[in-house]
Amino acid sequence: MTSTLPTGPKRFAITASDRYMGVFQAFIDCGWEPVKLFTAPIDSHMASNQKVVELAQSRNIPIQLSRMGEHDMLGLKDLGCDLLVVASYQWKIGNWEKYLPRAVNFHPAPLPDYRGAYPLIQGLLDRRTQWAFTCHKVAPNFDSGDILAAEEFPISADECHESLDIKSQLASKRLATRVARDLDALWDGACVQGTGNYVKLWTDADREIDFNASADSIGLQLRAFGNFECMASLNGMRYFVRRAVCWTEAHGYSPGTVVHIDGLHYVVACKDGYVTLLDWSLIPPGMKIYATFR
Repeated sequence: MTSTLPTGPKRFAITASDRYMGVFQAFIDCGWEPVKLFTAPIDSHMASNQKVVELAQSRNIPIQLSRMGEHDMLGLKDLGCDLLVVASYQWKIGNWEKYLPRAVNFHPAPLPDYRGAYPLIQGLLDRRTQWAFTCHKVAPNFDSGDILAAEEFPISADECHESLDIKSQLASKRLATRVARDLDALWDGACVQGTGNYVKLWTDADREIDFNASADSIGLQLRAFGNFECMASLNGMRYFVRRAVCWTEAHGYSPGTVVHIDGLHYVVACKDGYVTLLDWSLIPPGMKIYATFR
């Protein structure tokens, strides 16, 4: 059974943060008319919604910071919205099928594997050599809807979180352009997902550096978390660690020993080499530690 949108201007609403600015812009560039932006208050140094808000304001469309409810989807129906584009949204989408012809989600991973809120870090920890951005139909279970299309690209051996994030953002715009230009065919030809897996959001324990580990594994952990920062305990103090260099070298020190200090650079022994902390900050005693990314 085919499903074709009415002729004339195609209208869409979008949930987005600045990380998904390319998706927002791609639909506009392909002739789609935005009718509303859904976003959320953001209090993280790793995320922003300033650019998507500015784009929505330039198009004179309403902006909603609170969670989307059924009454909001009814409002989209009244606006003649043809498509809800979901990207970087912290709340679950309700039963859209009662109100809208279509809803798609842009997910930063190669589905059906790596479902979940933010899978990039786990992909790096798993030493993946290929990655993808995927567009799928919005379904009741997170990231499980039929796949319309995916944009694949390689992961290099020395990939870090920031480089993978930027590559993913570029891929998301390329993918959104394909979807915006050929939505009818991609929607009708969407493929059912097979058995996959969900990636839980990381915990503070996942970010903790264990100096009993190898230089290679510690280096991988630091690259995977990047500006989300790892954490370390040294000489009774707690540290956020944003950047370090690791290498293999024989030594007789116990792991976790600070063996050299050069200004603000600390050289710490690990299982089979050294870790030099280059960019770090002290964690104040009693500080609540958390990371947000949306």
